[in-house]
This record gives sequence, structure tokens and C-alpha cells, in this order.
Amino acid sequence: MTRALTEPELVAEGVALGSRLTPGAVVLLEGDLGAGKTTFARAVARGLGVAEAATSPTYALVHRYHGRRGPVFHLDCYRLRSSEEAADLDWEGLVAEGDALLVEWPERVREWLPPATHRVRLRHLDDPARRGVDIDAGPA
Repeated sequence: MTRALTEPELVAEGVALGSRLTPGAVVLLEGDLGAGKTTFARAVARGLGVAEAATSPTYALVHRYHGRRGPVFHLDCYRLRSSEEAADLDWEGLVAEGDALLVEWPERVREWLPPATHRVRLRHLDDPARRGVDIDAGPA
């Protein structure tokens, strides 16, 4: 079910999701540019106990944050020109070491992804102050 959320509501929803995630969670964040993926990822990271402000890893591909139970990895696959470029990422290591893996633009690396625990779809709405949000638990 799609919900229309303001930015503060989107952040609150992300923090709540992060606080509920079990160790080893894999959260896929889908949506157009500017739909709120990084804002939501930042909020999920906060819910996982990340104190520093998560930023978009568009240029670094992967950011590592310290959460209360262990590392939280935030990947932004937007810059990848092909899924083969994702082979250089240590997917097994990220999953084995990380408390959570937050992946923006997962459709670009689908063949490399571990099974998702949550799929978040964000989209622009006619009301520019709100974003459409769908969150599914379970395999994406």
C-alpha cells in the first residue's frame, strides 16, 4: 500500500524501520532521482544507531558506518555502467561483516545482491512536499 509522506514522516518511518531490523538485513531502496532514497537510508542508519550523518555514497559507491550492533553499509549503485562493475565489491564480506546493507539503485546490481529482507520503493507525487512510499518485508 502506497503512503504519501512528508519528509519528516519519511524520516520517522526510516528510523522506525532501522530500529526493527534484525542483524544481516538487506534493504533495497528503489526510486527515481530525488525521490528520497538517500534521505530514507540516512534515517534507517540512524535507527540502527549510526551517530554520524549518512551521506550519499554516489562517488564512493560504499560508505561504512558504525551502528550499535556493528557496521552498516550503504551502497549507491547509480554510477555503475554495468552489473559487471559490481563484481569488484566484496558482496560476501559486506553481508558477513555488516549488521545491515542498504542498497540504492539495486536494479543495477540485481545479480550480485544477497536476498533482500526489505524493499522500499519511493516516488515523486503531484504534491512536491510528499513522497509515495511502499515498504515490503521479505524477498524482493
